[in-house]
Amino acid sequence: MFPDPDNAPLKDGAVPLRALCIARHCFLSEHIARYFAHMGILTTEAVGLDAALEAAALTSPDVVICDYDLLATIPLEKWERDTLLSNTPVIAVSLTRHSQELQLLDVNGIAGFLYLPTLETAPALKILHAAATRPKYTLPLPLPLPLPLKRAPRTVERG
Repeated sequence: MFPDPDNAPLKDGAVPLRALCIARHCFLSEHIARYFAHMGILTTEAVGLDAALEAAALTSPDVVICDYDLLATIPLEKWERDTLLSNTPVIAVSLTRHSQELQLLDVNGIAGFLYLPTLETAPALKILHAAATRPKYTLPLPLPLPLPLKRAPRTVERG
């Protein structure tokens, strides 16, 4: 059963983490969402990138949990241009691949990786919360030019 998205804060006053769970097909996205909902994460599922863009606009997730194979097989230009998703940390998950099997070129922008068959709740929550609470900042563009350095006049001693 999925937690209610309008759920009140947790007992200790913390607000539940919101995650958008994305996969290639509905069975996998529902499974991932249900898996993390049992850990106390508020989940929304989406099938494919277009549905993920729509769901993200409606739910404003703290973190995206996405099937690694989907990340590795589709172009992510729409994702990278989307204001919300391009600034939301992505945790790749897999039921079949271990972290050492990831292609280095495929992991650009991925904040973490979780192998679901051996995943334990405490480490998973630690990774999700760390990714979601990473500092978010942007540099102002254009960058201000540095002021010219004032140099003391150089004296030359001749002797």
